[in-house]
Amino acid sequence: MRIACVGGGPAGLYFALLMKLREPGHDITVLERNTADSTQGWGVTLGRDLLEELHRCDPVSAQEIHQAAFSQFDQVVDIHGRQVLYPGGGGYGISRQRLLDILACRAQGLGVRVEFGHEVMPASQLPTADLIVACDGVNSRVRQEAGAFQADVRLGDNKYLWLGTSKVFESFTYAFVPTDRGWVWAYCYGIGGGQSTFIVECSSETWAGLGFGTLSPQDGLSVLEKLFEGHLDEHPLLGQVQPGPGAGWLNFRTVTSRRWYDGRIVLAGDAAHTTHYTTGSGTILAIEDAIALAGNLQRHPGDQKLALASYERQRKAALRRPQSDARFSARWFESISRYADLEAHEFSALLHGRQSPLLPHLPPRLYHRLHQVTEEVTVLGELRRRLGPKAKALYSRYKPGQPGSGSAIRD
Repeated sequence: MRIACVGGGPAGLYFALLMKLREPGHDITVLERNTADSTQGWGVTLGRDLLEELHRCDPVSAQEIHQAAFSQFDQVVDIHGRQVLYPGGGGYGISRQRLLDILACRAQGLGVRVEFGHEVMPASQLPTADLIVACDGVNSRVRQEAGAFQADVRLGDNKYLWLGTSKVFESFTYAFVPTDRGWVWAYCYGIGGGQSTFIVECSSETWAGLGFGTLSPQDGLSVLEKLFEGHLDEHPLLGQVQPGPGAGWLNFRTVTSRRWYDGRIVLAGDAAHTTHYTTGSGTILAIEDAIALAGNLQRHPGDQKLALASYERQRKAALRRPQSDARFSARWFESISRYADLEAHEFSALLHGRQSPLLPHLPPRLYHRLHQVTEEVTVLGELRRRLGPKAKALYSRYKPGQPGSGSAIRD
């Protein structure tokens, strides 16, 4: 097959290397608008399950990714001068540039042509190919110009800014800071190389009230460094150079596509769908798209239409839960004032339960109490199951009503 991948992000590069790995005779080209050493964003998150899948698909690149990834097994919620620690969970952060370098190098080593600095063009002007994989991001030009995918794009209410810092966050940290214009918060996680990703978010009203829309990028960073000085420990915030007041601030775009393929064109990654960054699943889902697309083409050789239809059904089904979780997660952070007056342990419990459809419809403290009762019943049921007659003695030492199990609070 002759294959052209439009976009050299994780989806395009991983699909290209998998196809070449399985059939060296494929003629595959990846077209990327950025240069080899230029990428948007700082770091991305990966889960244990994905790393295990990568090892099954291509142990060579998986080993490099695993070695480069920064392990984070705890989460911390920092609010009202207190920190609530959630041990375990597991996860990894990695520089997006490092991830792309590993995938591009592996793909090229297998014989894939990766053309950097190649501006995205209309599908009608792309090189002759049996299959065109459009993985050119949330603002996919291929998707927009094809017109057959019936994509819906919705803007979120909040503003966010993707930054980096030289402060290494050993645990994934949610840091919340009050201002006289409302709350500002950050998602912080280590990505290796002595750096961390530092994503800042706030409501549009707070963003305007603090003047971020009129400040230069450097002045904006200075304001944020002051707001988060207690979390940065005198480390600077690092922004990607963009001119103009308010540069870099965005409203998240949620993309859903009714159709994922049309003729010889198929969508993957953010071109097909997006999930809010607060669930940390964007890169994971993009790579899973690549794995599924390559797998379906391999299972249905000689019948590309059947392969693409199977891919679309499979991935749409797999995305139902992540997309639902992402919608509720985004809504929770867009309603932060509803929860900010809770005690630290209450706020943290609701943050971790933010994907519940019930939460927006109940008073926050009532939901927290119901959450506690549910946890207590679950814990007692597990004790009874495991210990039998000994459970009664242990129950006498168990103290219901404490902060959510598995969490600890520290000043």
